[in-house]
Amino acid sequence: MVENQQTIKSTVSFTGIGLHTGKRSTITFKPAPENYGIVFSRTDIPGNIEVPALVDYVVQDNSIDSLRGTNLQKDGAMIYTVEHVLAAVAGLQIDNLRVELTAAEPPVGDGSAMPYVEALLEAGILEQEAAKDFLVIEDTLDFQNEKQGVDMVALPLDDLRITVMIDFQNPALGSQHSGLFALHKEFVDQFAPARTFCFLHEVELLIEQGLIKGGRLDNAVVICDKELHEINEQRIIDTLKVDGKVFVGENGILNNRELRFKNEPARHKLLDLLGDLFLVGAPIKGQILAARPGHQSNIEFARHLRDYYKKQQLTRKYQDVSRKGVVFDYTAIQRILPHRYPFLLVDRIVEFEPGKRIVGIKSVTGNEQFFQGHFPGHPVMPGVLIVEAMAQTGGIMLLDGADNMDNKLVYFMSMDKVRFRKPVFPGCQLVFELELTRKRPTSCKMVGKAYVDGEVVTEAEMMAAIVDGNGPVRNL
Repeated sequence: MVENQQTIKSTVSFTGIGLHTGKRSTITFKPAPENYGIVFSRTDIPGNIEVPALVDYVVQDNSIDSLRGTNLQKDGAMIYTVEHVLAAVAGLQIDNLRVELTAAEPPVGDGSAMPYVEALLEAGILEQEAAKDFLVIEDTLDFQNEKQGVDMVALPLDDLRITVMIDFQNPALGSQHSGLFALHKEFVDQFAPARTFCFLHEVELLIEQGLIKGGRLDNAVVICDKELHEINEQRIIDTLKVDGKVFVGENGILNNRELRFKNEPARHKLLDLLGDLFLVGAPIKGQILAARPGHQSNIEFARHLRDYYKKQQLTRKYQDVSRKGVVFDYTAIQRILPHRYPFLLVDRIVEFEPGKRIVGIKSVTGNEQFFQGHFPGHPVMPGVLIVEAMAQTGGIMLLDGADNMDNKLVYFMSMDKVRFRKPVFPGCQLVFELELTRKRPTSCKMVGKAYVDGEVVTEAEMMAAIVDGNGPVRNL
């Protein structure tokens, strides 16, 4: 894989119609500086709204348009069916690009990623000085959707490999599989030309849903799983702008259109997956195995991978990555929190889901300063310090990868339902587990429990205000 960031050398455009909207659209690729990322912009609407190609901006629901494509939205600006564009960008290992559109949907071309690939290659690939920021898969990460029969897993590998298996349980298209093992060698010739496909029985449904207004027999493969007398033949002719009649081909494809590959549907599913996973926001080093993937499951998996990526970024920023089993050690915690002895009360963080959940550890020794004056004949850790340690742990949880978190202050406003269940003595190890139950731009709420030997010793609900300030995240 290419290790440095890349953009293109010059601006390039092409024009066509959108697959679902049917509207004429021009897509323009423009060079972008290092660390810019892939950003879409619609020139047909006011405001110059920029929509980053990140899973955070994906519009996902159970509607048919979400199931048939990947759509982005920010501040009212919609960008439809971006997966083929992003597959081309990912396949060519491009990191920084401005993508301008004159309509809500990019031109579909021939239904593959090849038109975008050809345009980008025409513009020329330019290597930049900055190193790529990879998502490195270091653990086994899996995802299942039992209802849809989807299984996906990411495994450690110092490269990118993707294997896809599809099985629609339909006699018109049996089980198929495909694998991409060398991005720079295989993508352009073996995967970029693979076209989108659907079954004949789906065509009428898509028409009824107001989709495929730009669908044609030259930009999609229609697999015949029904006889023509079972469908509204004239409606399909009118929608797909067929010159003549439609018929079931000897190869099982509408009008006998030839496949570019024997397993072209499986290759296209891999292409879609490549594009959807690019929304993680970083190129991936890992092996991806996917059984029966679709856009909905791809996006859900991409969300899991992005959370993993954010955690990895924070770990790299603050922690010695050679420390296995520890997210943040004592040295890293000092980089995050302003507290110092005797008021830094967290020794290490062992579990961390940014903005969701965190687990911290405090080893209580007889040398703690507070034992000198707090029941010196019968040393007990002050309950208020246990709550303070929980608060410090919770403050670290607010790190979520946002660039401006280093300039925020966190003031704890209130504590509720505080309970001290058991005393804590020298020699105990406190385990703090906190969950974020609400986060707004200016405030947050979390619940926490402190354990010793698996038993709850303290619990509390806490409210905090997040305000502008200088320096790292603070808990005051």
